Amino acid sequence: MRDLPTPRGRLTPDRSLSDLTWLRVGGPADFLFQPADVDDLRGFLRDLDPDVPVVPMGVGSNLIVRDGGIRAVVVRMGRGFNHIEIEGRRVRAGVAALDAHVARKAAEAGIDLTFLRTIPGAIGGAVRMNAGCYGSYVADHFVEATAVTREGGIVTLHAEDLQFQYRQSTLPEGWVLVEAVFEGPSGDPEALAARMDAQLKKRDETQPTKDRTAGSTFRNPAGFSSTGKPDDSHDLKAWKVIDEAGMRGATIGGAQMSPMHSNFLVNTGQATARDLEALGEEVRKKVFQHSGIELHWEIKRVGEFLPGETVADGLT
Repeated sequence: MRDLPTPRGRLTPDRSLSDLTWLRVGGPADFLFQPADVDDLRGFLRDLDPDVPVVPMGVGSNLIVRDGGIRAVVVRMGRGFNHIEIEGRRVRAGVAALDAHVARKAAEAGIDLTFLRTIPGAIGGAVRMNAGCYGSYVADHFVEATAVTREGGIVTLHAEDLQFQYRQSTLPEGWVLVEAVFEGPSGDPEALAARMDAQLKKRDETQPTKDRTAGSTFRNPAGFSSTGKPDDSHDLKAWKVIDEAGMRGATIGGAQMSPMHSNFLVNTGQATARDLEALGEEVRKKVFQHSGIELHWEIKRVGEFLPGETVADGLT
């Protein structure tokens, strides 16, 4: 790769990414850039050769980095982007602020963003994925976001710019989100805290929170997340169709579909990125054969396979 600009933040060549993802797998990035602040990010992207790819990365909670690594500059947002500020009924949060921290800080101020409390990861990923649970989504509370363009410009984005859909949004290649603003209804801080405690208890009882996972592996075929209501239908939940295809607990190498919740892909200790992705593709194949339903990945997969690696059926 050509010479890169010299930023004030940290720029590390040939940096392994495995320790930066929740699944603890993956090869190196050509460069890992951790900007000091927005101005540092803007200057770096402005001066970077436009032919060099840029891949934004959050806390790695919803990510498989393939074993061959990433031929790009990976931009990972850190302490300069984790602020949380209360402005009336609005919450302004840096993209590195953890979803759980934003929910708690909002609740203390009497703002109901409790749906964020059990969502793994940080605000940047939540916006990109239109994260949601209990019938609420980022799109329902989104006011605006700020992004740095590939050329180093700074823009304000509204909901129509991001085109929110179930578990996805649209952002131009190489743009990096730096901040988002949300608005929530008013609520009693104690009642909001109690609701979040109940949500956490339910999550810990039903999901493998102590294992190495990346959250839900596949989007629900129905096109919506759990409403949290007693009459919530399970007919088209990803875990249900995975169960019906006999893939709960299935393994490839060190990868396993969790026996506790079959829509969670687990690194049992020695999995490679290849094991995890191959198992996910095997699940997709078995579900399609059993029910004709095509599951779509919720976990983002980036990077390259190792040289000479073969591709399993359906793996692209």
